[in-house]
Amino acid sequence: MLTNEQISRLKKELNDEKKSLESQLQVNKEGSLEGASARDTVGELSLYDNHPADMGSELYEREKDFALEEHHDSELNKVNAALQAIEDGSYGKCKECGSEIQYERLEVIPATLYCKEHSPEQNVPGDRPVEEDVLEPAHGNTFQHHQFREVVDNEDSFQEVARFGTSETPSDLRGDYEDYNSLYNEGHDDEGFTEDYETFIGNDLEGKERKVYPSKKQEEYEAMLDENDIEAPYGDVPYHETDGYVDEDKD
Repeated sequence: MLTNEQISRLKKELNDEKKSLESQLQVNKEGSLEGASARDTVGELSLYDNHPADMGSELYEREKDFALEEHHDSELNKVNAALQAIEDGSYGKCKECGSEIQYERLEVIPATLYCKEHSPEQNVPGDRPVEEDVLEPAHGNTFQHHQFREVVDNEDSFQEVARFGTSETPSDLRGDYEDYNSLYNEGHDDEGFTEDYETFIGNDLEGKERKVYPSKKQEEYEAMLDENDIEAPYGDVPYHETDGYVDEDKD
């Protein structure tokens, strides 16, 4: 059971915290964007002719002020509830099970009304963002996604741009790396071709006289197809008599 001295010390901490939170709330309301319109914050008569991205900074600051106010309000309610519990004589006992709350816990969180086992904050939500049904993480340390497996594009535009830098750091990727330049070496083709077969196939300027140039790449490519018993990386290719893109009509 808490002694009178311990309760007095905790009550003083709660009152100090209450004054601090009320002061912060007052400052937020007076000096934030909450009480001003979007028009006033940018000094323009109309926002209709602005691109939404131009208002990004103002929107961010406004949302930050609302989030801070909501947080301070929540903390202030907890402090007020703890002070009320002191007045009622129920402070120091868990609202859920009625057991004594350890003084060491109250020293760290004087506004708590629950023991460690029944603290509401320890319940982690189990629901997941709906976007996860569509989005998927990168496969390995590359920018390849295999949601649509009938299409294989190992060197898309995002991969090409990402080689020059992203917001990610080495801690976001798997494995050990010597420097930033080696983060995305996996899956990168230094020869600059989108598909592997383009490294050993060529044709003339009119798209005719197609020819396979024997090389190590060609041997590796054919071995990969034979190993998987397929005709192309995306599966077997339906046979056709003409190629509508390059062949002339034979009528």
